[in-house]
This record gives sequence, C-alpha cells and structure tokens, in this order.
Amino acid sequence: MINELDDLDGIDWTSMGHAYGPGGDIPGWLKGMADPDPDVRRESFAGFYSAVHHQGDIYPSTVAGLPFLLGLTDDPATPDRAAVAALLLSIGREAADRDDDCIRFAPDGTESTAPADAMALLRARADAFVRYAADSDPGVRHAGIGGVGLFLDDADRAVAILRERLPAESGTEERLLVIRTMASLALRLPAARPAATAWLDILADDPAADPGIRLGALVHRARCAPQDIAADTVPTAIDLLGRLAPPPDTPDTQGCAATTCACAAPAPREHAPADEAQAAPAPREDAPADEAQAAPAPREDAPADKPPAQDVPPQIAAAFEDLDRHGRVHAPTTSLLRTFHTVLDDRVAERTALLAAQLGSPDPATRYDAIAMAKDLIGSWRGDHTALVALVAQCLLPRDPYTTAAAAECLRSLGPVAEPARESLAGCVAGHRDMHGPDVWASPRPQLRRAHQETVMTLARLGDPRALPSLLTALDGGTDAWRAVQVAGGLGPAAAGELVPRLTRLLDAVDFAKERTGMSAGALVSALAALGDPAAVPALARAVAAAVRHEQWRPAASALEALASFGTAAASALDVVRPLADAQDVDLRAAATAALWALARDPADAVPRLVALLDGHRLREAAEVLALVGPPAGAAAPRLREMLTASYDWTRIHAAAALWEIGGEAEAGALVPALLAAWAGNGATSNHVLACLSRMGPAAAPALPRVEEELALPRRTGRFGSIAHDEEVQHLCRTLRERLAG
Repeated sequence: MINELDDLDGIDWTSMGHAYGPGGDIPGWLKGMADPDPDVRRESFAGFYSAVHHQGDIYPSTVAGLPFLLGLTDDPATPDRAAVAALLLSIGREAADRDDDCIRFAPDGTESTAPADAMALLRARADAFVRYAADSDPGVRHAGIGGVGLFLDDADRAVAILRERLPAESGTEERLLVIRTMASLALRLPAARPAATAWLDILADDPAADPGIRLGALVHRARCAPQDIAADTVPTAIDLLGRLAPPPDTPDTQGCAATTCACAAPAPREHAPADEAQAAPAPREDAPADEAQAAPAPREDAPADKPPAQDVPPQIAAAFEDLDRHGRVHAPTTSLLRTFHTVLDDRVAERTALLAAQLGSPDPATRYDAIAMAKDLIGSWRGDHTALVALVAQCLLPRDPYTTAAAAECLRSLGPVAEPARESLAGCVAGHRDMHGPDVWASPRPQLRRAHQETVMTLARLGDPRALPSLLTALDGGTDAWRAVQVAGGLGPAAAGELVPRLTRLLDAVDFAKERTGMSAGALVSALAALGDPAAVPALARAVAAAVRHEQWRPAASALEALASFGTAAASALDVVRPLADAQDVDLRAAATAALWALARDPADAVPRLVALLDGHRLREAAEVLALVGPPAGAAAPRLREMLTASYDWTRIHAAAALWEIGGEAEAGALVPALLAAWAGNGATSNHVLACLSRMGPAAAPALPRVEEELALPRRTGRFGSIAHDEEVQHLCRTLRERLAG
C-alpha cells in the first residue's frame, strides 16, 4: 500500500547506489510515482528508469525498490497503476534474461547478484501477478498476464490461468499477449510444455477462430519448437494473414490518409510486450480515394518534424528523428510477424514468401511495417533478392509520402542490391516533381519533403543522373543542402560540371573557426573527391590552409586526402601540402605525406617519411601509400616484413599488401599465410584480404579453399555488416576463383 512508502526512509539507499551514483534520490522517485501531479509522476518514472533501471540494468537498489512498486500496484488509489505494473514487468523480464546464477558487477565494481535476487523476490510474490492478470485496468492486466508467464512456477496453475484469460479478453492485442505468454511459459517451464503446445495446436487449427488468433497460435507454436516447423506452416500463415487484411475495394481500416491525417502515428507502449503493438487509427470516412490506402502517418506538424534546436547540427537533429520513427509500429500483427521471422531464421525462401505477402497486403500498415523486415532479411542473408527489392520498390507511391520515405530509406541501405528499384525510384522522383513542382525538395510539408529527399538520395547513390535536378535545387536554395552533399559524389564525373562549382562555394563558406558547422567540411571534400574534377583543387587547397590556420586537424587531413585523390592533377597545391608533411600532429603529417607522394611522385622524398610513419598509429595510411609507390619503396621492405608478425590483424594485412606491390613474387611465400591468418582471426578484414589476394593472381592459389568456404556461407559477412561490403566480398571471391581455376 502507499502507506508502505513511509518505510522508504528506513533503507540506506545511498549505500546501494544506481547507474549515476548514490541512490539518495530513489525514495523521492518512488514517492513521486504516487503524486497527484502528473508532471511529478512523469519525472519520477523517468528518473527511476534512467538511473535505477538504466538500460535494463538491475542493481541492488532496483531489488530494494520492488516491494514498494508492488505496494503501489496493489493500491487502487495509485494514479498510474498500469505504469508501475509495467515497470515491475520490465524489471522482471530483464532479471529473467540475466538470472544465470553467475556473479555480476555493480557500477562501483562490487559483486552483485541483483538479477537473481530480483527474480527470487518476484517469484515469491507471483500471486500478486495472478491478481493483476484479472484486474479491471487493461494496463495492469497486461503486466499481470506477462508476470504469470515469468514468475509463477506452478506449471499447471499457470497454464490454467492463461487458458482462462483468452476468452475473457476481447481485444486482439490482449489475446495475442495471452498466446505469447503461454509460449513463453512453455519455454521457461518444461512441465508446462505439453499442455501449452497442445492448446496452441488446437487454437491454430480451429477454423472457427479469429484469423489473428490462429496466426498468433501458429507462430508461437513454431516458436516453442522451431525444429518441428512443418512444410505447410508458412503457407498457412500467409493464408491467415490474407484473411486479416481488408479487401482491396473496401475502405482501409488500419491506415489513415498520409497527406491529410490529423493523428500522430501510433507507437507501442514504451515497455509493452512484443505482441502489444497498437493498431493504427482508421481513416476519416471522407478521405480521398487515392489517399485511403496510405500508411498511418504523423500530422504534417507533428513534433518529430519540428525545426531542430538552435546550434544543433542538422545531421544530429535528423538522426534523432530517425530514431523516433524507427520505434513506431503500425499494424497489430507486426510484432507477431517479427517473431515469426526470428523463428524461421535461415529459411530464407519461406521468409521471402511471407514478406511477399506482407508487402503485397491490402493493409497499408502491414505493408509499411514489412519494409523494415525486408531490410533485415536482405541485410542478413545472401542470395538473389531481386523479387523482394521489387516489392519494396512498389511502396514508392508519390501519393503516400510516409511509406515512400521508409521504402526509399530501406533501398538506400541495400547499396548495390537496390539496383532493380532504379526505375521505380526515378519514376517516384519524377512524380513528385510533376505533382508538386521543381522545388519539392524544399516543400513546406515535412512528410512530402522527406519522401522526396529520401528518394532522390537513394537514386543518387545508384549514380543515376535523374537525381541531379533536385540536388541542384537543394544546393542552390540551401534547404537541407547537407543531405544533397552526402550523395552528390555518387553521380560521378558526368555531373561534375554542375556540382563542383556549387560544392566549392559551400566549402569556401565553411567557417573553420567554429568547432561545429551546419555544413560538414568532411562531406564536401569527400563529394568533390568522388566527382573527380580537378577544378575542385584550388578550393580544396584553400580548405586545407583555412583548417590548419584554425588548428582543425581532422578537417585539414580530410581535405588533404581529397587532394591526393587527384594525383598529379593537383600539383598546383604542392606549396600548401609540402610544409604539412613535417607537421607536429601525426594525423595531419600522415595525410600530408600521402598527398605529397600523390602530387609530386618523388620516391626519394616520400619513402623515408612513410617509413618513419610505420612506427606510429598511422601505419595503415603509410603502408597503403608505400604500396602505391611500389618497387621504388624497397627501403621499407625490412620494416614491413617485421610487421607481418604483429599481433594486430590489420597491421599484418596492410604490411602484406604493401610488400606484394614492392617485392612481388619474391614475397608471396610469407604473404598468403599472413593474409589467411588475419582473415581467420578477424572476419571484418575480408574485403582488404581479398583485394590483396586478387592483385596477387596465381600466387594466391593456396587461398582457394578459403575462398570456396566463404562463397558457401549463407549469411552476409564483410566489414561492419554492410551489404555493400558483403557484395564486394562475394564478387572478389568469384573473380579470384575464376582466375585461379583458369
């Protein structure tokens, strides 16, 4: 009861602490959760989550707070009982995930068994969750149902309680939660598994049951035993999913008109179970026919699209907006289908068929949420994803900017795999410009503006010149020009005549006296380097000088790297570059030395400087330039051979690549084993290793078995989990295999 809060002061909270130090503020947060003032309650919950349950962590102070949270939930006078119950369940879930009887450490370095202690306390109070499961407050009831699955150790009683809850619940969301919890119970308690799975089988096979309930039972039955998934499981799920969607010629019951919607897009409750995603609101009955099938979207003036705060770089503001969008769920089946994809795992063909049904659904909310799932599948597994990419491309609808933006963003993340969507992207860009005019990039309607910008940027990443007019609009008008700069280099030399003058003007306008600027100098110099027009050289030289003058070493180094990409065509900048090759800052000195070689091609000057850099943290850059120098860099060979025995994988790789270019066949005997060992020790090195092996040609023959092994892998590899890097790995492997086989 709330009266129990009087006992808070009898606990030494400070000695237990939390994520940010002493826990003297915990009693205030617990009391604040019962305060009549909603603002006080909001701040109290936020403080407790942030510090005492920080990122899901469980501390001794978290455990000490559980009896008080239970007391608050038990008391009908508590204003936000559902929020307290959700907090209890969140702590229990995290404790269950971490309750492995091993010793953990608190922030102060002391040993902690807090997760196990939390689980022991909550299991001892499992009857409280049995009561909550029948509470009149839906939020409390949700937490109670989840708690029965997590904390009640009497298998027969838990199964019986959950079976009773299904007919007692009226909403799809609540009933799916019961089904999910039954499966979780079966996975937690082997004694509950026979009865639980038999019940799920009955529900899944009941032709009279609601299709959503049957789908939930089917998915969670598969979750209980993934190894037993039958051949007809996915086709049955697809059939049930089809029965859930509204017929194509009836008004949409899930989405709302993207261009006229007066409601914010729904999101799952912050700490809701995975199957508790809320359905999107229905459209207005008077919605235009061409907008009725649009995905649910925020208002055009929704907070997520408000102007960024002053002095916050637009890139940072946009990143936070992206985080907000990525947390949204629009269809009640979304979390269920995500669970199904997780269970299906490596059954790529079946998952693709399921996604085809999702992306082809008449329900716009289902289609929208399927886009992210398609991205996950394509990003994780190799194979021919042409058909799936084409289905995502079909979501590029000029009259549905909310869904269009998500589809374009997804396609851009796919890199070269997005090629089958090129014409759809170009058509969408043209459609936007036809309907809204050539300045649609700067539209005052945030959703439309974002949709057009995302589509243009994705088209530009594919190197398509049809993106150029909108990029010029951005660069000339200034609205979100930083987005255009990010992708301008993708259009290559053919667009340089239009882009380089605009980009160099922007670069000249960068104020290097400021630590942060609205327009990133790094993005500008990268774009100019990618465009490859020597007309950019004077502006790049001026940028180097300005950055050095204000001791902005990283921007100066970036501009030097861009200058180096032009080779001797940038020789006019030598007067700026040469003095920096003796700079105190090692990063600046390394970049200047690399540029010095590229612009002057004088081995006598460059090689001694590069050899000296091999003993510092810029050895990678030095080794790469020595490889470009080739045989005239023979003086570096002894040091490079020593580096082949280094413990760091990357050091060995860069040394091997340089030695091959310097010594050729004479060095091959030591290089292939070093490269293969580095690859085996660190899979992220694959792109660099394969690039070197490809240059070695027949000398790389001992690597063929490892190449074949790589090509047989079904999951993507490569650096950073990047699709583009993995596609490069596959291409290099195939090319090398053909070369060695021939």
